[in-house]
Amino acid sequence: MPRLDMFPYDGRIPKEEKLRRVVEKLLGVGKPPADAVIALTDVYTGTNDFLDAADAKDKMRKWVGSNNRFHPHVAQHDFEAWLLPFWSDIQRLAGHNLRPPSGLPVSVNHNRPPSYHIQTIFRTGTCRDDYSKPRDGNRILRGKDLAVCAARCPELKAFLDRILTLSGGEPLSL
Repeated sequence: MPRLDMFPYDGRIPKEEKLRRVVEKLLGVGKPPADAVIALTDVYTGTNDFLDAADAKDKMRKWVGSNNRFHPHVAQHDFEAWLLPFWSDIQRLAGHNLRPPSGLPVSVNHNRPPSYHIQTIFRTGTCRDDYSKPRDGNRILRGKDLAVCAARCPELKAFLDRILTLSGGEPLSL
């Protein structure tokens, strides 16, 4: 079984030349060097760098250059879209019965991205803490079948399929 090493980037994904250098370092240096690099970012990074997931992937590919070992993936509009299928768990953690945003998770837009909806329920609920992406994202997803979410979020499915196929496994059949 291949080893997966996660390298969370503190802040936004690097852009342009900096992303290329980071990817090249991971692929060429190390003991042993990585077989592949999978980049994951949100469309909404606090800037207007990306129009949508397709634009973000195109830009990352352009920045890195022609490298078949680099695989960009993007959450449309932010990672929290992948949490929305588990709204009942969000309600339980937040201590509120606010209704979920309507439509598919990937259709929740830039004006009120998925993270906004989750922050709102946490602020209005009875839990004592505001929403924290690392803490609460982990609590929401712990023990969950990601195929449930992947069935509603095509880019999550593509991301999971990439990990599975690079690891010698079969893609999800949904």
